Amino acid sequence: MGKTQTPIPAPGAGKRGEAGRIGYLLRQATGIHRHRMEQVLAEFGITAPQFSVLTMLSAYPGISNADVARLALLTPQTVSVIIGNLERAGLIARQPHEIHGRIKSLFPTDKGADLLKAARTQVYKLEEALVENLTPDEEKVIRRWLVAIATGTTGS
Repeated sequence: MGKTQTPIPAPGAGKRGEAGRIGYLLRQATGIHRHRMEQVLAEFGITAPQFSVLTMLSAYPGISNADVARLALLTPQTVSVIIGNLERAGLIARQPHEIHGRIKSLFPTDKGADLLKAARTQVYKLEEALVENLTPDEEKVIRRWLVAIATGTTGS
């Protein structure tokens, strides 16, 4: 006789709640936040990775595909596809690099900047909701913890 299947708990319950492994909980939260972003960004006709690339190009105009990949935490192959799609949509433009002939510098177009500005207002609302029930001190601790994870200074 086989064992009875254990029901899968909802997010926030059982091992998907406070008793869960911290790495899993971080991944769960990231996945749910990304899903919510994708829903909001669909209204603008872009994906979360496209939003990330546009954001990086807005913050650091003139960077290369390789720079975008590092900043947006995406593979170079994925960035190449995204850049091609954004360029075809008229949201970004490539220009020859000032020094390195083979490297192309990337810039948001006016259309891309306008779309990013509109999309940001909706994404920022999601981000505000993430911290709305935290005190400023709690938010500061979480921000410090997340940066420590990213920089490898968590004591591991």
